[in-house]
Amino acid sequence: MEKNLTTGSILKSILYFSLPYLLSYFLQTLYGMADLFIIGQFEDISSITAVSIGSQVMHMITVMIVGLAMGATVNIGQAIGAGNKKKAAKDIGNTVTLFMMLAIAGAAGLLFFIKPIVGIMSTPQEAVSETVIYLTICFLGIPFITAYNIISSIFRGIGDSKSPMYFIAAACAINIILDYLFIGELHMGAAGAALGTTCSQTISVLIALVVIMKKKTGISLSKNDFKTDRKTIKRLLKIGIPVALQDGFIQIAFIIITIIANRRGLDTAAAVGIVEKIISFLFLVPSSMLSTVSALGAQNIGAGKRERAQRILYYAVIITVGFGIMISIIIQFIAGPVVGLFTENARVVVLGSQYIRGYIFDCIFAGVHFSFSGYFCACGHSELSFIHNIIAILLVRIPGVYITAKVFSSLFPMGLATVGGSLLSVIICVIAYVWMKKKQGYIN
Repeated sequence: MEKNLTTGSILKSILYFSLPYLLSYFLQTLYGMADLFIIGQFEDISSITAVSIGSQVMHMITVMIVGLAMGATVNIGQAIGAGNKKKAAKDIGNTVTLFMMLAIAGAAGLLFFIKPIVGIMSTPQEAVSETVIYLTICFLGIPFITAYNIISSIFRGIGDSKSPMYFIAAACAINIILDYLFIGELHMGAAGAALGTTCSQTISVLIALVVIMKKKTGISLSKNDFKTDRKTIKRLLKIGIPVALQDGFIQIAFIIITIIANRRGLDTAAAVGIVEKIISFLFLVPSSMLSTVSALGAQNIGAGKRERAQRILYYAVIITVGFGIMISIIIQFIAGPVVGLFTENARVVVLGSQYIRGYIFDCIFAGVHFSFSGYFCACGHSELSFIHNIIAILLVRIPGVYITAKVFSSLFPMGLATVGGSLLSVIICVIAYVWMKKKQGYIN
């Protein structure tokens, strides 16, 4: 059943929606971390590198799918806030049709370009063959990854962030069991990690479909809702495409960082890969606020409660900044042991500790611009999120990492370069938000 989040305590609404979403993100991140942790217990550095590089490519694809699905979450949320269930049904049906076509075409295209992708990543020669195998299996599972994420976006659009949490919890548990079977017992290496992830995602989709058939959402779907409607598709893509491009460029920036690290040798490649996994876990709170502000803000804007949507943004910023400061201080003291959870290689631990001590401050500033991005999406202007991210990536993040990697032997300055990119994004977001408030008619 849809949940109306346009009344009552704002903080309570944020917690009601964000905590299940946060746990979902935690479980989804645990996928990659579990793969990396388990393979680190049974295989060598080349296998760890193959999984870290391959999973980074898959993470880029996944976040772009999630970004594109943001169009569905926002449009469904606005329809629910306005009490227009007929429009919500049309949005849901067209979302399913659009994404299934994209998933099949995307999987076929990516399978064709596997070797060029591995080459572009500057994958160390020792890890090339396993990276190819890992990506082949994962690319075959893209339709199931897409299905899970569109189902989740639909539920979040109607105000239900709990159901996606249950789907991913089941899949995560199955993934860990399969990882120990395929990697630990059958010694399948990177192929086992990919197979475990793909199989668990498939099971997650099956569970989700069963829940959909039994759950009363309050929205009735007809065959006509699944027929492509140009106006509906245009509304979905207007919000989804800028977010998908934004997330894609962010991941491209991370991949470029990985390429720079890979060219410094296997130890640096493994260290950066491990830290990226740790950071993706620590970014759970900022990331959950982006989607929370988007979904809650969309419902309130649909209901004509723009001031309440703005207060949701303020609460989200306070929460993410508080979390960012706390975790940044803690990591300065426990960086070594945290990186050491994933490898016993002393050199990799040293390099990883340097990188994460600089990188971790990004949690503070990323949380702020993620919250603003969520608000911009809720207003129907996701292009603002794209603009601030692409400017930060091109002017600071990539050049900063390249220069620091060339000048310094330590990876600490390389980590700080990413922080500079987020700081620029925050400045741009604040300027855009103030301008939007002054030009209120522009965003109606």
